[in-house]
Amino acid sequence: MKNIVLLSIFSLALAHLNAQNTLTPETLWKLERVSEPRISPDGKMVIYNIRNFNVADNKGRSDIYVTPVTTTGDVIEAKSLVNKNIDKITATADLTNARWRPDGKKVGFITADANGESQLFEVAADGSGKSQVTFVKGGIGNFGYSHATNYIWYTADVKLEQKPSEVYPDLPKTDGARIIDGLMYRHWNAWSDYAFSHVFLATYTDGKTGAGKDLMLNEKFDSPLQPFGGDEQISFSPDGKKLAYTCKKESGTAAAVSTNSDIYFYDLITGQTTNVTQGMNGYDQNPVFSPDGKKMLWLSMETPGYESDRNRLFIMDVATGVKKELLTNFDFSVDQMDWSPDSRMVYFLAGWKGTHQLFSFDTQARGAATPKQITNEQADYQDLSLAYVNNKPVLIASRMSMVMPTEIYKVDANTGSATQITFTNKTFWDAVAKPKCEKRMVKTTDGKDMLVWVIYPPGFDATKKYPALLFCQGGPQSIVSQTFSYRWNFSLMASNGYIVVAPNRRGLPSFGEEWNDQITGDWGGQAMNDLLSAIDDVSKESYVDKNKLGCVGASYGGYSVYWLAGHHNKRFKAFIAHCGVFNLESEYGSTEEMFFANHDMQGPYWQSPKPKSYDAFSPHKFVQNWDTPILIIHNEKDYRVPLTQGMEAFTAAQLRGIPSRLLYFPDEGHHVLKPQNGILWQRTFFDWLNKYVKQ
Repeated sequence: MKNIVLLSIFSLALAHLNAQNTLTPETLWKLERVSEPRISPDGKMVIYNIRNFNVADNKGRSDIYVTPVTTTGDVIEAKSLVNKNIDKITATADLTNARWRPDGKKVGFITADANGESQLFEVAADGSGKSQVTFVKGGIGNFGYSHATNYIWYTADVKLEQKPSEVYPDLPKTDGARIIDGLMYRHWNAWSDYAFSHVFLATYTDGKTGAGKDLMLNEKFDSPLQPFGGDEQISFSPDGKKLAYTCKKESGTAAAVSTNSDIYFYDLITGQTTNVTQGMNGYDQNPVFSPDGKKMLWLSMETPGYESDRNRLFIMDVATGVKKELLTNFDFSVDQMDWSPDSRMVYFLAGWKGTHQLFSFDTQARGAATPKQITNEQADYQDLSLAYVNNKPVLIASRMSMVMPTEIYKVDANTGSATQITFTNKTFWDAVAKPKCEKRMVKTTDGKDMLVWVIYPPGFDATKKYPALLFCQGGPQSIVSQTFSYRWNFSLMASNGYIVVAPNRRGLPSFGEEWNDQITGDWGGQAMNDLLSAIDDVSKESYVDKNKLGCVGASYGGYSVYWLAGHHNKRFKAFIAHCGVFNLESEYGSTEEMFFANHDMQGPYWQSPKPKSYDAFSPHKFVQNWDTPILIIHNEKDYRVPLTQGMEAFTAAQLRGIPSRLLYFPDEGHHVLKPQNGILWQRTFFDWLNKYVKQ
């Protein structure tokens, strides 16, 4: 096999690197983003998605690729499955959600039809015979095949509420007005559109579908869960008699204060719907039937209203409805799971000590068996896909690290050894001067061991001195893992000459439930001490310039920046807060998912007695101590941490006479996703640090 890798739009990308081949904001956007690997039923081929961006057009486009699983150590030639002219980035609409048909003969995917509506299309495994399968008015969002390929399910929006201009047709110019009777009228980055995502069932015969049946007729609820749920939340039983779907059947204010989603069974024979997780009042989602149809796995959170509780792996006997937790002595959250063909072994992903790793578990093991850890690397595994060949598992997963973008690997289920099978960015990335990342264990103020990732600039020389950045993670319960982010990219920060200190402070998952839960009601307490312990420990090194320290973070990380700005005792020369919480009382009154605020603040600010967080831990109470330049970034469409939080902080800094700047994006939500906005974000970020930290 030829040592070739197709890099689609940027075979000449090396010419755009600067003379030192240093990673820059502009070159970061030239990387192709790999995701969603799916192995074929026969275990021979993998389909996956690659997303490219055209900065000039300010657009991205996704395409589907296919590559063989078997590798001889050569770089494998990957081929676009659908688009033949892949160099033209804006040539076609996005191609997403690529899934093998159970017989392996075709690949289904979603893309826009001639009317611009997202529909299910299919293509043969060799890339021939593209055809449209669904013709649903308004388009579809997700889909899935039954095992016998005689049915499909799909999701589609159903409009069940009216705008004021529809209620009162004689007032057509009130189209933008809203009459609101309950909370959750906006969520994350969008206002309610008067429609709800429903699950539909349709007959299917070799690319032809019958009329879809709405399984949630007249229900003002969404499946999958909004805004991040996908096809992992809906599945057919192997015999095709049941369809399981995830739904939180609450609306308005009740939905804003509850995390009670459930798994529902729709019986294709009787037409009846049953809640099979009734009485389990936290998040229940992602049903996966065993191949023999006798059991079902799903993820369940125990604590109502706690969105970051441990994801427990539950199993149910489908016939009797008897349920139990499968991994009773495993103190970590499960992310994704699948079965072996004999319905005995379960393979899953879980956060593990600052990374995401692969595990297996024998469901027939006696006693309090523990999972087997398959991988244990300084990397994150994601997107598990499984096939069996000659009665042996073939595991496919994507893998990334802080110093390498995502590629796809084949993993040996026995030894954990991983073989890279895609090389999407190899030529480009090989030419980039790379940072290095090391794990460092730091003692906290209460005597605990804390994992801290330290990322060093390319060509690091311990005889020199470097400025350093303390990275404050968001969430607040969100792991600092080996992710390769396209926003908070540690390689890019290090490539700008900074040592990056990224602590897994109190309140982060993958270190056990106790460590994760300790931030509840204590936002400004031990977690802040942990952050300072990390930067103080690394700053003891001779190669760190203690007079050139910066502090940066987003969301709860932005809160951390605001908090530390009033408590840092002159450690830092500059702060950067992105979409951070500044005033806990006004945040409580303007955010959308009230269960989050109720849990972490331990109640509303008017509760008696008043929870201590509002007075003891709200950053706006300590603005009188601010003495350091601060860059504030906030986005109009961020409804989780509304824009006024950043505006309040900027006003305070300006009136206090603190050197400050506000970077505002009218068209972004909690994250910055558009190419030109992303580059502006990075340029402003580093300009601020270079001015006040590097000086």
